[in-house]
Amino acid sequence: MSHPFFKNHGPLSISEITKYLNIKNDKLKSDQNITDIKDLFTANNSDITFFHSKKYKEIAKSTKASFCITTESLKNDLPKHCNSLIVENVLVSVSKLTSKFYPESINDNFDETAISISETKFKDKVKFGKNVLVGNNVSLGSNCVVGHNSIIEKNVNIGNNCSIGSNTIIRNTIIKDNVRILDGCVIGKKGFGFFPNQKKNVRYPHIGIVIINENSEIGCGSTIDRGSLSNTVIGKNVFLDNQIHIAHNNKIGNNCIIAGQVGMAGSSSLGDNVMIGGQAGISGHLKIGSNVHIGGGSGVIKNIEDNSKVMGYPAKNLRDFIKENR
Repeated sequence: MSHPFFKNHGPLSISEITKYLNIKNDKLKSDQNITDIKDLFTANNSDITFFHSKKYKEIAKSTKASFCITTESLKNDLPKHCNSLIVENVLVSVSKLTSKFYPESINDNFDETAISISETKFKDKVKFGKNVLVGNNVSLGSNCVVGHNSIIEKNVNIGNNCSIGSNTIIRNTIIKDNVRILDGCVIGKKGFGFFPNQKKNVRYPHIGIVIINENSEIGCGSTIDRGSLSNTVIGKNVFLDNQIHIAHNNKIGNNCIIAGQVGMAGSSSLGDNVMIGGQAGISGHLKIGSNVHIGGGSGVIKNIEDNSKVMGYPAKNLRDFIKENR
């Protein structure tokens, strides 16, 4: 995966990386240059990846990466061409190394480049309300509307015929044509990723972006976090109700409808044509199939197969739920 809005400060040699992470490995014969850090699925032979959970065992077996940060207990699941770099805490090491490749991704403060839209090239192209600000590296298509007090911060591409509501903040995001972002949304900020520490919790960098595809609508007060190492993606013709939270790295398929106050924890995926009732919760690192219906107030804590209807906590087959609650 490319990172269009964050500068890669690589390549880094393996000797630099092992020294930086305090890794001792006398078996390494090559001092190969590493161009990037990527997940198991997208990494190629010039990248370093990471493997921290048995959930990703099958993907790990087919990774193309030449080097992988992992643990002693997981290293044997890697292919022979992939050299294991053993650490005590994989995610902490990945955070440190990602910060080395992408130091600018750590700071998520307000955008100091933002100026009034009336002072930009968009002043005669876009219909806008009062007190609208625009940052560097922003593009806006034709026939777009931006409401009062909204800020389109740096690193945003917005397509044609899009509507951005009032009091909305967008950064590090690609929005395709015919998308409507309603009032009070925050899109593209870093996700809730950190390592607990009694003295000071440590945040890890987010170098992914948010992608919202064509003909979608994001309801009032919703928040969509950008990805950490991969992107957060909203499919085509997806409608999100008000006050919905989509955490980092989530992938939502096409034609999904999600009712108000639903929360999706990070790194989960929805197939196409999924419908979710209000106030349901989706745990992290799950795969929800296509044509799935999830009842309101449900708690989903495991994968759901295609064409399923579930409800309750933990979410179970709808027929079983009805039988148990007559």
